[in-house]
This record gives sequence, C-alpha cells and structure tokens, in this order.
Amino acid sequence: MSFKNIVLPVLIVVFAFSCKQQNESAQATNMESQKSIIFPQGKKIMNDNFTGTAYLQMLIEADTLNPTSIGNVTFEPGARTKWHSHPGGQVLLVTEGVGYYQEKGQHKKILRKGDAIKCPPNVPHWHGASAETSFVQVAVTNTQKGPVVWLQPVTNKEYNGK
Repeated sequence: MSFKNIVLPVLIVVFAFSCKQQNESAQATNMESQKSIIFPQGKKIMNDNFTGTAYLQMLIEADTLNPTSIGNVTFEPGARTKWHSHPGGQVLLVTEGVGYYQEKGQHKKILRKGDAIKCPPNVPHWHGASAETSFVQVAVTNTQKGPVVWLQPVTNKEYNGK
C-alpha cells in the first residue's frame, strides 16, 4: 500500500469524527441555552419607549382582583428603556445576562443573573442591557396607582456614564 492510500482514509475518518464532535457540542450548547430560558422571549416591542431592540412576554396582566402585572423583558445588547416611573413602584428580577439600572441622580448599577431591584414609586429610572450582553428581567409592576409614566430617552452619555 502506498502512503496516499493510507493517509486519505485516515483523514476522512478524522474529519468525520471531528464533525460529529462539533455537532454534539453544538447540540449540548443549544440544550443548555434552552434550559436556562425560564419564560418565552415574547414579541418585539414596537413602541418608542425603548432604544434598541427589546421583547416582551406578558406573564400576568393586572386586573381588578390583582393590580399587579408581570412581564418577561428581553433586551438585546445596548437596548434600554426611556427614563420612566411607576406610581405604584416596580420590582425587577434578573434572570439572564448583564444589565444596568439607574435612578435619577444616582450612579448606574450593574445587574447580573440573580439580582433583584426595588424601584420606588414615582422615582424616575431606566434599565436595560449592557453594551456587550443581552439582559433578561421579570418586571413586577403595581398598577393600582396608575400606569407607567414615560419620560425622555436615556442619552448615550447617560447610558455610558457611571
């Protein structure tokens, strides 16, 4: 047997094995990714209260029996809300990624999976993803005292500041 007749079959076997390993690795990564998703991403938010791309999946709508709405919000990197406030307050539960939260007149806080933030009633604030990483939060909002009050957009200087 010549060298070519031995090397070619060996290369084919190595290549096939490598492809199988890459496919199994990709499937495992996809399964891990699916395991970490707690709630569906929802639909793209199409109003002008956000900069960048964000998605909302309403989990519970407020009603007369319980004036609390709960929504899963997914922000793509760099996406964020406008400045806004909630007359009844809000709680944010971070389920994935890295994001920011800032109250008017305060320093921006970095948020990570497992963090919880209490947004006081009527305090202007904003929240969203970091520039490099998507961010997922569950927003629990008391609507008993009225709907969200949307304010001005968060400037790039505010977003990139401390």
